[in-house]
Amino acid sequence: MAKISKKNLKIKNTKFSLLAPEAKTVFIAGSFNQWDLSSHPLKKDKQGVWKISLPLDPGRYEYRFYVDGKWENDPNCSSFVENPFGTSNGLKILKQF
Repeated sequence: MAKISKKNLKIKNTKFSLLAPEAKTVFIAGSFNQWDLSSHPLKKDKQGVWKISLPLDPGRYEYRFYVDGKWENDPNCSSFVENPFGTSNGLKILKQF
């Protein structure tokens, strides 16, 4: 089995987006930021799509959007896992190159 050194892991800019034209604020929280509700605000474009690009190492990340004080799932995500609160988190798996 080959040993993987840290320097072989590639950080990848990973894009997240959410169509929410009526929203006032949208944040993303997840395992990549210890579920911090305020550290990653998204920016809204003219079409009402909120976007952010995060530099993430290869790995498995759970996340949700926090829209105007309410949790929302990512409708563009195809994988979900249950969380301890009776809802689900989006799951993004980034493979190394």
